[in-house]
Amino acid sequence: MIPRSDKGGIETARLTRRRALLLFGGQLGVTGVIGWRLWVLQVRNSDEYRDLADNNRIDFRLLAPVRGAVYDRNGILLAGNESHYRVLLTREKTHDVAQTLDRIDRLVPLSDAQRAQALSAIDTVAPFMPVVVAEDLSWDQISAIAANAPALPGIDTEVGQRRIYPFASQFSHLLGYVGPASTADRERERQSVEIQKLPQFAVGKIGVERGLDAALRGRAGHVKIEVNAEGRVMRELSRRGATAGNDVQLSIDQRLQSYALERMKGLVASAVVVDVRSGELLCVASLPSFNPNAFIGGISHNAYRALLDDQRTPLWHRAVQGVYPPASTFKMITALAALEAGVITPDRVITCRGSIEVAGRRFHCWKHGGHGTISLRRALAESCDTYFYRAAEETGIKRLARMAETFGLGQAHALPLPDIAAGLVPDRQWKERTHGTGWQPGDTLNVGIGQGFALASPLQLALMTARIATGTHIAPRLLAAHQDPRAATPPPLAIPASHLEIVRAGMVDVVNGPTGTARNARIDRSDFIMAGKTGTAQVRTITDRERSRGLRDNDEIEWRLRDHALFCAYAPLDAPRLAAAVVVEHGGSGSAMAAPIARDILLFARRADQPPDKSISETGVPA
Repeated sequence: MIPRSDKGGIETARLTRRRALLLFGGQLGVTGVIGWRLWVLQVRNSDEYRDLADNNRIDFRLLAPVRGAVYDRNGILLAGNESHYRVLLTREKTHDVAQTLDRIDRLVPLSDAQRAQALSAIDTVAPFMPVVVAEDLSWDQISAIAANAPALPGIDTEVGQRRIYPFASQFSHLLGYVGPASTADRERERQSVEIQKLPQFAVGKIGVERGLDAALRGRAGHVKIEVNAEGRVMRELSRRGATAGNDVQLSIDQRLQSYALERMKGLVASAVVVDVRSGELLCVASLPSFNPNAFIGGISHNAYRALLDDQRTPLWHRAVQGVYPPASTFKMITALAALEAGVITPDRVITCRGSIEVAGRRFHCWKHGGHGTISLRRALAESCDTYFYRAAEETGIKRLARMAETFGLGQAHALPLPDIAAGLVPDRQWKERTHGTGWQPGDTLNVGIGQGFALASPLQLALMTARIATGTHIAPRLLAAHQDPRAATPPPLAIPASHLEIVRAGMVDVVNGPTGTARNARIDRSDFIMAGKTGTAQVRTITDRERSRGLRDNDEIEWRLRDHALFCAYAPLDAPRLAAAVVVEHGGSGSAMAAPIARDILLFARRADQPPDKSISETGVPA
């Protein structure tokens, strides 16, 4: 029999153990709940609370720089900026992008295109990079979004700067346009904080905007702010303002460029005007054109495709990127090379009977019956092919090429523009390297009249003319004189003055002589006499069968098979100040089409006025 006291002790021990187990179980349950909660906070929802913790501490935001403006030589704005409100979304700061866009849509209606564009941009940039959701918003819309900031994680608002081009298509090729940095832009400039982190940071794509992008771009600033867990800004901790880009002043004259484009309206053409004293480019015009403002926010696929599919290639900057056979404008180079070689003199005459035969091939002059006995000056005035066939044959391609390079052909001139064409001054080595065949005698004859392999841009032709007019090694300049560090006084060319004088005399007769090919474009002013040279560049081979049947007029031929019309000129004669080159693609005769355009542009450049009607006109003169 167990004593009473022992039974009480056993019962007490059991109760103690039971209570201890219950306490331990409770503690274990509490510990489990705490552990589960810690797992939720630290593992499952770690990204969310890390963002909240960071946001509750410091937010580092970049401040976009204002892009520099572009002005013409007279201070007229060609490219500037305007302010606009926009909404940005940063993917790593929001939990559900689609839900956030839905919430924005209730405050600021988003089109399907805007939503699709935002989602596409979010998928292609880093999570920390903000993308533009909507722009061009009113103050009321921006205020509504700011008031609802706690319900819009990852959303920010800002005042953005957008590029504007007041003259639209008039300067599209020259200025180019800016656009959001592409993947290729980011890869090319990995060290650029602006490109990598600023939403839709605008970079130059073509033209001056690209050529001077580093100067125009500026440098981003930054601001450090303290925000709470809901994203509200508590205070600004520090700020470094953005550095605006540099303003740029071009040598271009806005009024002259606008007039040149109006004068060439409806044509596929280009015109370049240069101040022969300084090399400053006053006009660099190209048609057809496009509106660069359409590219600022990103042009639609259909609109861009329409530009690409246009057979007139409106995106192509013909004035500096287009290359054409220089045709008879090259005869001035042939004359100078032949004079230097001593194979011709101003007094030497050659008989033109309409064609010559060299190495078993017949080479025709544009004048079927020939020019008869003709001197150098008259050969330039009447553009006799036979004379320059003979001169080129006796001079040789090596001397021709060297003289062409002296006058700026065959080289890409240093200008703040991308993709400037170098043209082509062919020689024996070039043909062997590119065609794998030897140079033929006929190749030299063709180059001697600016056909065959020779190619030149309107910019090069204007520069060639300026060097002939001044006898100096003038270089083209696109920046205003105070922004261009190069010397304004060019060195003289190593060409005898007497050689230049005979070529200039021939150019005077081209326009002012009784038989000159551009006498229809003569300026009837004694104080502004123009000298020039016509050119008509063939774009197709004329067969012997066609010649026997009689050549058709350009109007009877399909447009793309018509000759290019060219004209180079300088004025005034006694103290040259301006030089110009005009090229009209498939325009036919240089004398009938290009020469009157160049005349009118030069007159406008001189007087800043519409050209007078008084001029001697005689149509139908071949170049």
